[in-house]
Amino acid sequence: METVNLHGIVEGAGEGLVLLHPIGLDSSFWGAMPTMLARSHRLLRLDLRGFGGSPMGAQAAPIEAYAADVHEAIRRHGLERPAVLGLSFGGMIAQTLALEFPGSVSRLIACGCPGGIPASAREALRERGLAAERAGMESIVPTTIERWFTPGFVGNPVVERVRERLSGDSVRAWSEGWRAISGFDALSRLGGIDVPALVIAGERDAATSPEAAAALKAAIPGARLVTLPGAPHMMQLETSGLFTEAVSDFLAGRPVGEA
Repeated sequence: METVNLHGIVEGAGEGLVLLHPIGLDSSFWGAMPTMLARSHRLLRLDLRGFGGSPMGAQAAPIEAYAADVHEAIRRHGLERPAVLGLSFGGMIAQTLALEFPGSVSRLIACGCPGGIPASAREALRERGLAAERAGMESIVPTTIERWFTPGFVGNPVVERVRERLSGDSVRAWSEGWRAISGFDALSRLGGIDVPALVIAGERDAATSPEAAAALKAAIPGARLVTLPGAPHMMQLETSGLFTEAVSDFLAGRPVGEA
């Protein structure tokens, strides 16, 4: 499987932790969490293929290729079995990484994502990419912002940064990412994951339902689930403090969420 050399930012020292961002963003959209966790962890923040400083692949690829990119980046940076945290698209890639390369992940944190896309939803998700192909990235920004944040937060300066990032994205990277998402279906395989896992859900997430988060938690043996009050899909930005606390507690072995 063809892989691409992902751009990454390394900071801090200690146990390894890899961060995988949502579609359309890059490694700079993690709120306050990297600064906090770099005090106790060696963080590797990656740009997924086609986003930020990472190149595209030669052709459209399934989510397994995105996971293979991450696996190669982990090896290249010398991290030995890091914890892996992914949000939204990044959470789907993190699940795939844990399944395809089980020896490369020590702990899994899957945020704002399901364990698979129902067949009935695949066409609609693919359409999000095709819409940008037809009318450009600017055309998808308003609905994306509405889906990602609560109405009371859209005036925050970080949302303007998100708008600018989305508007400047490659149409091809966006569309191919949605194609990969539309084919994601790990739910029936997640019983094979045997590392500690945390599912983080947002109480006000308009993109991933509470039912999908609960199904993901139930599919991973021993996983825990924490629902962040008031949190939307982009929980790491709008509710950064709550998000960082949940991640920190899990990584430190403190009680978090529901078993």
